[in-house]
Amino acid sequence: MGKPAETQRRATYADLEVVPPHKVAELVRGTLHVFPRPAPRHTRASSGLGAELTGPFDHGKGGPGGWWILDEPEIHFPDPEAPGEIDALVSDLAGWRRERMPELPKTAYFPLAPDWICEVLSPSTAAFDRDEKMPVYAREGVRHAWLVDPIARTLEAFSPASVRTWTPVATHRDAARVRVEPFDAIELDLSLLWAK
Repeated sequence: MGKPAETQRRATYADLEVVPPHKVAELVRGTLHVFPRPAPRHTRASSGLGAELTGPFDHGKGGPGGWWILDEPEIHFPDPEAPGEIDALVSDLAGWRRERMPELPKTAYFPLAPDWICEVLSPSTAAFDRDEKMPVYAREGVRHAWLVDPIARTLEAFSPASVRTWTPVATHRDAARVRVEPFDAIELDLSLLWAK
């Protein structure tokens, strides 16, 4: 008779807290995921998109306002497989309608699911973003999700189909000028997101 298989210990938030600061760490269903900091193309796309959305939607300059648009917020969700534990995700960008979250939390993390998330895909994170994080966002009631790929030069928009699944709404490419929910009050010039 062989040895019984070892049960792998579930990672906790304490494991995430000891990850070196030059890494990005996330916790999903008891598994700690550690990635290098984003590469320049990734950072350019994320920064460019944040700049385009913050003025009209966060500050109300040239747009409707009413949002908090934030870079790399740490978002905590209850882990449904382990009562008392959490999933801790860091999206590249996230937005909360101020009617749902009138004030920023005093904690170093966000306990309320955003209304919109954007993940900027990198070769090292694309599968994790699509296969691990997107189902958590759907499970927690996020209403809009964008995946931006700075190498393929695409913006994919999704709306929830059901718990844990998303329906693709549209894929926009290259230098397209687009209006994409929930920020369709302004036109986005995608060419501004890509490294020149």
